[in-house]
Amino acid sequence: MNVAIDPNRLTSGKFAVGQPVSRKEDPVLLRGEGRYTDDLNCPGQLYGVMVRSRIAHGTINGIDADAAREMPGVRAVFLAADLDGIGNMPAAAGKNRDGSPTPRPPQRPLAVDRVRYVGEPIAMVVAETVQQARDAAEMVYADIDLLPAVTTAAEAAAPGAPALHESAPGNVCMDFHYGPTEDVDAAFARAAHVTRLAMRNNRIVVCPMEPRSAIGEFDTEQDRFVLRLGCQGVFGQRALISGILGVPKEKVQVLTGNVGGSFGMKASAYPEYICLLHAARVLGQPVKWRDDRSESFMSDSHGRDHEMVAELALDEAGRFLAVRVTGYGNLGAWLSNATTIPPTLNTVKNIIGVYRTPLVQVTTKCLFTNTTPVGAYRGAGRPEGNYYMERLVDTAAREMGIDQIELRRRNHIQPEQMPYKAPSGMAYDCGEFPIILEKALSAADWNGYPARQADSRRRGLVRGRGIGHYLEVTADAGAEMGGIRFEDDGSVTIITGTLDYGQGHASPFAQVLCDRLGVPFEKIKLLQGNSDEMLAGGGTGGSRSMMQSGGAIVEASDLVIERGKRAAAHVLEAAVVDIEFSAGRFSIAGTDRGIGIMDLALRLKEVTGLPEDVPDSLDVSHVFKGVPSAFPNGCHVAEVEIDPETGVVDIVRYTTVNDFGVLVNPMLVAGQAHGGIVQGIGQALMESVVYDDSGQLVTGSYMDYALPRAGDCPSLGFESHPVPARTNPLGVKGCGEAGCAGSLPAVMNALVDALSTFGITHIDMPATPHRIWQAIQDAQRNAAS
Repeated sequence: MNVAIDPNRLTSGKFAVGQPVSRKEDPVLLRGEGRYTDDLNCPGQLYGVMVRSRIAHGTINGIDADAAREMPGVRAVFLAADLDGIGNMPAAAGKNRDGSPTPRPPQRPLAVDRVRYVGEPIAMVVAETVQQARDAAEMVYADIDLLPAVTTAAEAAAPGAPALHESAPGNVCMDFHYGPTEDVDAAFARAAHVTRLAMRNNRIVVCPMEPRSAIGEFDTEQDRFVLRLGCQGVFGQRALISGILGVPKEKVQVLTGNVGGSFGMKASAYPEYICLLHAARVLGQPVKWRDDRSESFMSDSHGRDHEMVAELALDEAGRFLAVRVTGYGNLGAWLSNATTIPPTLNTVKNIIGVYRTPLVQVTTKCLFTNTTPVGAYRGAGRPEGNYYMERLVDTAAREMGIDQIELRRRNHIQPEQMPYKAPSGMAYDCGEFPIILEKALSAADWNGYPARQADSRRRGLVRGRGIGHYLEVTADAGAEMGGIRFEDDGSVTIITGTLDYGQGHASPFAQVLCDRLGVPFEKIKLLQGNSDEMLAGGGTGGSRSMMQSGGAIVEASDLVIERGKRAAAHVLEAAVVDIEFSAGRFSIAGTDRGIGIMDLALRLKEVTGLPEDVPDSLDVSHVFKGVPSAFPNGCHVAEVEIDPETGVVDIVRYTTVNDFGVLVNPMLVAGQAHGGIVQGIGQALMESVVYDDSGQLVTGSYMDYALPRAGDCPSLGFESHPVPARTNPLGVKGCGEAGCAGSLPAVMNALVDALSTFGITHIDMPATPHRIWQAIQDAQRNAAS
């Protein structure tokens, strides 16, 4: 698809594509009128509380729930045996490097014979009040024999490590390899220089503002389940839930209202949802459940957790010959809420970034451990790939005595090389990486840095600067619904299967429709949270919603215009070929006779007996077939100050220049970038999940797990250099995860630049004050000896 974008068309009108329009939902949310799952209550509902394993690995001898069943208000206690007839939790299939299928250990909604991580559900108590259910849950006694536990991927791969699943020898779920090994080895053999870094991609608790919550119902008259929850897409969630329950999809309805964040975590089906629906069917009443915050630290899928060795081969001129990544990915105990993609395929796709790198090799073993399953987290391999490469580039420049900017310039993919076939198999359609780098250096006042560094030194601080020159490969956009419905009250409803969990879809989607059909912005509504309304839906994830739903809206709008021309021809008593459409109005060519699209929609609702070739409405239910991945890219420049006496870090300057293609709503794009940057700062400087040797979660609450606060974040400079994508109708590239892809390397490169004063060449995330202080102390001690 070669898309020609008319820049003049994108800037006309208050609500047109390209305008910074406020989010439609903000007034409602600011008034406290949002409706999240926990705000909902169904008549006669009961309350469920999960009983979870308190140990990381052990054999279940038995579970005694008799005392719990006798507690006041308790209606039922469900154990694994009570869920006979219900299927296993979903586990994605994959292939090993030899072509053999990856193991898919069967996971039941409630543990059967063994527990494999702290927090694994073993029972659900249902009572008339939440407190009654909590009290009864304390009375459920699990007789479990302890087994040895393993919590890191490297330990799980070691000979003799405790085994989690019989179907996964050596705890290996996937043995992944990509790249021509012989060619890569030859490139490294002839290289004039090889840079090698061992890097830890720390495990993250996802921490959305809204904990998970759900209400399960069963309609006996329709023999149908209804699940109300926060998720990332009702169409996909319905497919997951119906598959586990073993019922046709039409026997499940999924409803989602406002969602307070997800970042990948709420995309999958969880055991709690199955237990709720089963209990609702058995008891004949709705059952509600909500995670407590500390409970969510154990029950929600975690993010990241990879141990990698990355290597970069360069010739004598500093030109890249090959990049090689080898290591482990920690999946946690089960596959149902985990994914193998970040440390494998997404690392392959994102590792070369903006650089000409002829050869790529990624070799990863994904392993089961006695920890909470590790799933997608903002970027899901995209920030990791960029982090590995950008750390390699800075380190190689320092080792070879080449200026870090010059090394990047020598290896840029040039605009005239587009479309560019990357060794990852990706085909970059466009990009102006050298221009973006130069714009970022200018915006960051790169040349003024020595004066700022000297000022920091006078104040007893050490200053460093770092670059995160990123490119991320979005998920490709699959089938997506583009429904447009003209309502009786004069409003227009967009129906689509992506789902807003904080991004603000309603305004930019309305801008696209307003731009295409001339429908008044204030008349447009968004329907996204009812699976019964969906013909298709890929959900939100992978920075593709505007590519996906935006493309669906564009194509659906064209169908509305085609229907409208036939209807207008009838109303205006003209031939269809003489009908034109522009700015929301159908008119007869060469005359002033016409009818507005809103008036035409209303007219069609009022008339009867239309000829067969005249549509009785302008409504459209369309399925968009999807488009390839896009390639958002940019350059972040960070400056940090470190107090060497305490190790405390202050990010004092932060600048970004980004190419997100056509910006449908620049204000919301900047907001998405800001959020991603802050989450990257959190991972770089403070966030880390810690387990002890027995598999107990040490960082089980915000008393032990740090999140970035406003005071930790600098003013974030945001500039754009948009190069419209040529692979989707709107020319957009996706922006939701790019902030992380740039901030991880920018912040860590700045830290290492500052620490290089002490001879330190690498520090792993999170670079907490204690770690930084210890690294400085060790370096000074080594220098003195």
